[in-house]
Amino acid sequence: MVFLTSGIATAVVGPFLGLFLSTEVRAGPVRTAGFLIVASLSGVAVSSAIGRVSDRFPIRRALLIAAALAGFAASGLTAVIRDYWILLAVTATVTAASGALYPQSFAYARQVLQRDDPNRTALGISTLRTVFSIAWVGGPSLAALLLDTGDFRHVYGAAALLYLLAALVAVRFLPEVAAPSAPRERTAEPPARAPRVLWPILCGFTLLQTTMVLGGQVMPLFLSTELSGSVRDAGLLFGLCAALEIPLMLGFGVLSTRVPLRRIILAGTVCAVAYQFVVVTSSSVGTLVAAQILNALFIAATSGLGITYVQDLMPEQPGRATTLFTNSFPIGQVLAAPLFGLSQQYGFRLAFGINLGLSATGLVLLFLARSRRRPAEPSIRPVIDAPHPAEG
Repeated sequence: MVFLTSGIATAVVGPFLGLFLSTEVRAGPVRTAGFLIVASLSGVAVSSAIGRVSDRFPIRRALLIAAALAGFAASGLTAVIRDYWILLAVTATVTAASGALYPQSFAYARQVLQRDDPNRTALGISTLRTVFSIAWVGGPSLAALLLDTGDFRHVYGAAALLYLLAALVAVRFLPEVAAPSAPRERTAEPPARAPRVLWPILCGFTLLQTTMVLGGQVMPLFLSTELSGSVRDAGLLFGLCAALEIPLMLGFGVLSTRVPLRRIILAGTVCAVAYQFVVVTSSSVGTLVAAQILNALFIAATSGLGITYVQDLMPEQPGRATTLFTNSFPIGQVLAAPLFGLSQQYGFRLAFGINLGLSATGLVLLFLARSRRRPAEPSIRPVIDAPHPAEG
């Protein structure tokens, strides 16, 4: 329920942020671009700080509740405020804090799954990731309905209520879990450093996220200018890919109990390279429709299992590990912005040529980055005085 409600809240406001800034706030292109960059970078900074703290103290449940309440406050304020600078301040602080709900939810799930059945951790994380995909199937449609019958006050008001529901569910049903790095705290030792192999892996994932962002931004324009397509065709492609992702994520989760995560992720990245090659050489909308299976395989493998793959490299710091992975998306958004402008100048097919190079580079980084085998992670028990979900 926490995943579903917070996922829908994000999906309700995310696709229409640019429209909100243009029509309600009356922000021009420069201010809109600045707003989006500040939103991305502040989210990375705040989530990273929270991620480090979350692994040192038994406060992950409290952080989930605080982040959900921050989302409630940020959405509620955005529903009524129309001053650009005040909204920018809210975005850089309260909204940025609410962004920690996503990585901290996965970190919490990691600890619970490791405690109950470590062999199925990847399956559990992948299953939970599909909940966000489901949320994004219905969230934008709900927002469009609210805009048709009302205005942005209804959209952000609905998001605020969803965040509040997520906080109430966490308060009522989620027990606290122990800090995974608690033994280090008792010996006054600093948290373990991230392994060196993590950084090329994160760079690879960031490049892949950049291709997803840039491809999504350019696809409607590419269809209309290069392939004589329409906005409806773009909606068909996006919807088809999202529909294919859900069963593939579940399937990869099951497969991860038998096949190493690295092999599945590398296979998915190969699909990313193949997809970008098909798009950059395509001459019809039908070719792109058929290619969505490659795109869905890529997204399901990297987004569904990438979280667990990075968590496995830092088993004592699931909060920081998850945040490092999820930060690849907002960083990808920042990197995609100038590439989008470049494709506007020289043709939208160029964007997919750039994506082909980025995905190939990401594949090389992930292939060359091979981690050493780590010792098994010790089981994690909940804090003694925390209630079990079945109680109460």
